[in-house]
Amino acid sequence: MENILENLPKLAAEKHTETKRYFAKLKKKNPKRLDLLMQDLHNKEFDRIDCLSCANCCKTSSPIFTNKDIARIAKHFKMKDRAFIDQYLLRDEDDFMVLQEAPCVFLCEDNSCSIYNVRPKACSEYPHTNRKKFIQLTGLTLKNTEICPAVFNIVEDLKKKFPL
Repeated sequence: MENILENLPKLAAEKHTETKRYFAKLKKKNPKRLDLLMQDLHNKEFDRIDCLSCANCCKTSSPIFTNKDIARIAKHFKMKDRAFIDQYLLRDEDDFMVLQEAPCVFLCEDNSCSIYNVRPKACSEYPHTNRKKFIQLTGLTLKNTEICPAVFNIVEDLKKKFPL
């Protein structure tokens, strides 16, 4: 996994323009079976990849914390929402609440999550490749090819299974 993670930014950068063009064409076609195809590609990839062997998303980026996420996690820690925000979060340039630093403070040494049962919605849905209306998430998916080897592989498989 280390070797893959080391090469991922370079691989994603090399494919960036091609993938961006592919997604632009895909948006114009907006195929009806895209969500089913993405679900299948997602499931096959995650049959092969174990997130606990990677956790690059947790090591390099922050999820967005919604108000519901904040309330749920603060309650878990028996904290007031404001205290949780002050201790762990900041408002980013896009006006989203995110972690103050990376890696995630809730990431354990074995790559597990210390707040897994109450984790943010963005974490539970990551990497978003199996969500409905995938066509609306191509910009996020393009960014995630740089972070998640599974996303990179899913996108490359999509290009093969659904050439444009």
